Amino acid sequence: MKITFLIIDMQQIYLKEIAGIPKACEHINYVASLLRNKNHTVIHIKDMEGADEQNVASYQIIPEIEINEKDLMVSKICSNAFWKTDLEKIVSENKTELLILSGFAAENCVLATYNGAKERGFTTVILQNGILGNHEDVITQTYRDRNIISYPVIEALTK
Repeated sequence: MKITFLIIDMQQIYLKEIAGIPKACEHINYVASLLRNKNHTVIHIKDMEGADEQNVASYQIIPEIEINEKDLMVSKICSNAFWKTDLEKIVSENKTELLILSGFAAENCVLATYNGAKERGFTTVILQNGILGNHEDVITQTYRDRNIISYPVIEALTK
């Protein structure tokens, strides 16, 4: 099974006062490493809306997220990472059978990208303990209302 893992908007500018970053990063980094080691695709999504020459440094991915030279980067300016980007083409060309989403914010960009992926026919799940939100209840709602996957299941799928 070919898996693509999206790490959405884990950027300094957005995560200044967000709770749960260490736990989410631990899960994201573990799954990314597991998938890289099995030659699956890891893509970092960066929301660059509002970035300019003066503030572009604050749009960098937080240092707690491990980036590998094999990882891909996609920049976006809309909530849905598929909208007006090459993401759909990349995911399709990789012959992705399972798309796993993680990152920030559960109630905005993660949700919009999840819905965008489903609309495009991709089998899509959200990494349990791998998302952050502006409010804790949003995480609970996301887990309740969307398909999720835990890292032990990902381990089993990649054996």
